[in-house]
Amino acid sequence: MRDIRVNGERLWSTIVETSRFGGTPGGGVTRLTLSDEDRQARDWFVAQCRTLGCTVTVDEVGNVFALRAGRDATRSPIAFGSHLDTQPSGGKFDGIAGVLSGLELMRTLSENGVVTDSPLELVNWTNEEGSRFAPTMIASGTFAGIYTTGYAHGLKDRQGNTFRGELERIGYLGDRLAGDHGLAAYFELHIEQGPVLDQEHITIGVVTGAQGQRWYDVTAKGRDSHAGATPMPTRHDAMLACARVTDGVNRIALNHAPAGMGTVGLVEARPNSRNVIPGRVFFTVDLRHPDAAVLTRMHEEYTELVSHVARETRTEIVSECVLDLPPTKFNERCVSTVRAAAGRLGYSHRDIVSGPGHDAVNVARVFPAAMVFVPCIGGISHNEAEAARPEELTAGANVLLQAVLEYDRQLPA
Repeated sequence: MRDIRVNGERLWSTIVETSRFGGTPGGGVTRLTLSDEDRQARDWFVAQCRTLGCTVTVDEVGNVFALRAGRDATRSPIAFGSHLDTQPSGGKFDGIAGVLSGLELMRTLSENGVVTDSPLELVNWTNEEGSRFAPTMIASGTFAGIYTTGYAHGLKDRQGNTFRGELERIGYLGDRLAGDHGLAAYFELHIEQGPVLDQEHITIGVVTGAQGQRWYDVTAKGRDSHAGATPMPTRHDAMLACARVTDGVNRIALNHAPAGMGTVGLVEARPNSRNVIPGRVFFTVDLRHPDAAVLTRMHEEYTELVSHVARETRTEIVSECVLDLPPTKFNERCVSTVRAAAGRLGYSHRDIVSGPGHDAVNVARVFPAAMVFVPCIGGISHNEAEAARPEELTAGANVLLQAVLEYDRQLPA
């Protein structure tokens, strides 16, 4: 079994094929979670898994599980996968590369007549991106017991649609209880989404953990007034408050360089008129750091910033923390299995900490987990220009395959 390899050309062709679900003129993908495009990709995925003889089930938060039988049905499955949803102007590799590498793993085992001792389970997690329903990774978090199903079902997008309602609408409100089964381990392949591997010409990133994140939904409340008739000193400008918080978030991140990160990524101004001073602005704040203590300090500095800006701009600023994700350390046995697979296959590799969050981070709270990174060209992601090299994606899928097989061999009978 150590000699089998995935079919790289077939893997690449599935990347191209699935990019039509929400494909954009700019060569990217817009496939927001629980959208019609997401449903199309899910339907395609389910059909492919059933063709391989997998048993496909869907849980109450829309996670899709494709189970391949092993010799010992009493064992918990070794799982792998990622997500099919994208950012509003995303690429065709983020998330889905991990799902399709898992599908290629299953196809390769079937073609070679390989039956593992443990069952294998390929997973598509719902709403990893969090771009439509915040927070991010809600469905893997529900699977891991971090959130309740009721909490997930009650989430609303910016148009007022509920998570549960959209699951029902696209036909993926499953009857399986979230988190109703254990996993022997979970492996996830993903593009790095940063420049390190590409700049260093390294094929495989052995992911040892992920940095912590805090997300905030923020509303600055001022007063609508005429842009030409309201003197500057008397304004209650919600957009000015947003701008100063944005600048402050950037300074907080720089104060904790090089690992600190801070982003304001979504802004909605009301009434959104050219000649009206905005009286209300909704925006989001994203703080990240791999050290929990430093992330806490960044939070404290951010809290002080919000209070200062509110006083300075004569506005009310309401900030709600909607995600508090601590730094994660992946299971050493799983990490070692990935590292050994990359070495045995002769691929250049290095240990790396993930900047973005991934579903593996949630799963790692309750089950052994690790990740495989492959380069993305120029480190560009969450962008239509996101790109990867076929040979490096194939290498990642081979590492995933060998890591899963080795982990299965090492499990006690």
